[in-house]
Formats: sequence, C-alpha cells, structure tokens
Amino acid sequence: MVALNDASNSGGFGPTLAIGAAAGVAIGLAANLLRKAAVQGPTAMAGNWDVALAAEHAAALKIFDLIEQTDQDDTGKRSTLLMQLKHAVGKHAFQEENVIYTMMRDHGLTESADHLNHEHGYVKQYFFDLTEMAKDDPAWLPKVKEFRAMIESHMREEEKDLFPRLRSKLSDEQNKHVTAAMNKEGFKLA
Repeated sequence: MVALNDASNSGGFGPTLAIGAAAGVAIGLAANLLRKAAVQGPTAMAGNWDVALAAEHAAALKIFDLIEQTDQDDTGKRSTLLMQLKHAVGKHAFQEENVIYTMMRDHGLTESADHLNHEHGYVKQYFFDLTEMAKDDPAWLPKVKEFRAMIESHMREEEKDLFPRLRSKLSDEQNKHVTAAMNKEGFKLA
C-alpha cells in the first residue's frame, strides 16, 4: 500500500513546495534587511552620533513642512505624512532614549536627560492627539504647528547645548562607541 503523501504520488510537489517556501522566507528576510539598511543608512552615513541626530531632526522638519503645505481636504495625505513623521520620530526617540540620554545620565547630565525624556512624553501625546483628530478638523493644522514649535525647541536645546556638552565629556573612543550603539538601536526600528 502506498502512502498518500508519498512524493512519487504527488508528482514531487512536496519537496518543491518546501523549497519554494524556504526561498520565499529567505527572500522576505533579505528584503527586510535591505529595507532596514535603507532606513538607517542615512543616519549611519552621517557620521558621529550628534551629526546623525541633527540630520534626523532636519528630516523630521521636512516632513512637518510637507504636512503644513496640505489643504484641509487632503486627509489621506495628512494621514500618510503623520504616519511617516511618527515612524521617523519614534525611531529617533528610541535611539536617544536607549543610548544618548543614558550616556548623559552616566556622565553627570541626569537632570537634562530626564528633562528631554519628559518632553518625549509630550511628543507621544501630540502624536496621539493628531492621530485621533479628524484630519479635516480646522484645529488639526494649528495643532501640528504647536507640535512643531515644541519639537523645534527640543531639537535646538539638544543640538546647541546638551549634545555638545555630552560630546565634550566623552573621549573619541567613547563617542565612536555611542555612534555605533545608536545606529544599532536605530536599525532595530528601521
């Protein structure tokens, strides 16, 4: 008696199907790694951690520009741009919270690190509020502008004061380590 799942009865589809499934999984994993490299690549190529974070700040502000150029009836475009901004800022915040702010605490800038981390809570609040609001609500764009003003102040404080202070407290080797650690964290969410 011949088993029903015998390869000779199935025309060899069993092994072919398994090979195809394995190839599909391999292609999917490779595509995901390439996507992650493309998303984190600009940050990694920017060089030192502080320069890379400033480049991410600039990229986020460009998304704000695009949002602010939308009309009230561009609800789909507003939703898409908000999602892009949320992803970019979320990855950025993950890098800062898991590497930069922890290094700040380790090097005597605890109060400043806690302040910046506290402001990240308000960033999340703005994202929640803007996601929940109807994109054609007349109050939506003013809320975006309020959010942008808050986040620009946060960015200036980091770029002009706190990041240079941390960078100066670290040796060249420590700064290289922070850059590598930050890029590793960013790759996780890219």
